[in-house]
Amino acid sequence: MFAAYAARIDADDPLSGLELGELPEPQARPGWSVVTVKAATLNHHDLWSLRGVGLPAERLPMILGCDAAGVDEHGNEVVIHSVIGQSGHGVGPAEPRSILTERYQGTFAERVAVPTWNLLPKPAELSFAEAACLPTAWLTAYRMLFTNAGVKPGDTVLVQGAGGGVSTALVVLGKAAGLRVWVTGRDEAKRARAVELGADAAFESGARLPERVDAVMETVGAATWSHSVKALKPGGTIVISGATSGPSPKAAELNRIFFLELKVVGSTMGTKEELAGLLALCANTGVRPVIDSVQPLGAARDAFARLAKGDVFGKLVLTP
Repeated sequence: MFAAYAARIDADDPLSGLELGELPEPQARPGWSVVTVKAATLNHHDLWSLRGVGLPAERLPMILGCDAAGVDEHGNEVVIHSVIGQSGHGVGPAEPRSILTERYQGTFAERVAVPTWNLLPKPAELSFAEAACLPTAWLTAYRMLFTNAGVKPGDTVLVQGAGGGVSTALVVLGKAAGLRVWVTGRDEAKRARAVELGADAAFESGARLPERVDAVMETVGAATWSHSVKALKPGGTIVISGATSGPSPKAAELNRIFFLELKVVGSTMGTKEELAGLLALCANTGVRPVIDSVQPLGAARDAFARLAKGDVFGKLVLTP
């Protein structure tokens, strides 16, 4: 079957390890289902995999892609929860939790095998492309806001970085929940689009804000960390789910963190139950993921290049 996969690891030139071509079909096994992929979406996790983060060379070739919606072997339209081992279903009881593409082949292929437990019904209200956007970036945003941030309607939330999949999800979901949402970004056009999506205000990266905020949603990392800490009210919360600009800020701001009793909360992906809640929210409220573009799987190299350059607003969708 045709697939986009990591053939080599290169920390400095990750795209050099990306190959498109034929790989073996996934094999059915007890407790697992084979899903025909209708749509899959890119995440920064795929670029990190090509750099070797979470993906050692001995597991290559590895089909990339965490997200997908498709049709199972019984004809059911499904969405894949990409966290394998959350419950032990389909894997050994002592196996650590992982995400598709770390231990198991991913979704950038015509078919993918996952534990049957990891399948959720796709709401009829969502297209395959829309549903495929949800299991990683949008689920990450959902958990950041509704499980880990401790915010309530009327609170002010700062989203660092306008344009990425998680950032756009945070804007849309935050507004749906009655939050005041501010965003930062280097690109003026992306800031303007964030406002069109519902952000109450958009600022240049590092800009002084009109007032301090209740919570900061941090996915950028080193480049915005100090600004995130300084933007918080006393007792406020930073929820961090990524570090696309690097994990080591110049200053940790420890004095400010302890003196103002700030909370720093790590957040990774989300549970199957949270994904079910996100799917229901989208189906029942009309909230829809922001899609940058839809391209055939054969154009995966172009999509990866755009993601690496940051030339994206919303999710990049691939269709086998």
